[in-house]
Amino acid sequence: MLQISDEQFEDLIGQALDELPQEYVQRLLKDVAVTWADDPTPQQREQLKLRHDSLLFGLYEGLPLTQRYNGMQKITPDKITIFKHPILAVSPNAYALKDQIKRTVWHEMAHYFGLNHKRIHELE
Repeated sequence: MLQISDEQFEDLIGQALDELPQEYVQRLLKDVAVTWADDPTPQQREQLKLRHDSLLFGLYEGLPLTQRYNGMQKITPDKITIFKHPILAVSPNAYALKDQIKRTVWHEMAHYFGLNHKRIHELE
């Protein structure tokens, strides 16, 4: 399995954000924390009903823009978490790793904007 430091992984997430259309990223970063973790928590896996052998590359937690209304007060901040170990597990080299991180960041950002999995896969 490919190995990188936590700092390198964080830098790759930053590069992925820099390579996405900035009008969306700037809007996203006002309302969503983008972070990373080694793996999903047991609570996250349970909430998503993931099997023990399922890999989760990223997770958007929050209320998508399409489900909000004017004047709505948010109770908790939105968050995108990118999971290091699952992404490393499927990345045979540095190029594939960078590509998977970028695709995962874009995928989770698309959830923030209200896209479902079907529409996201159509756009990929």
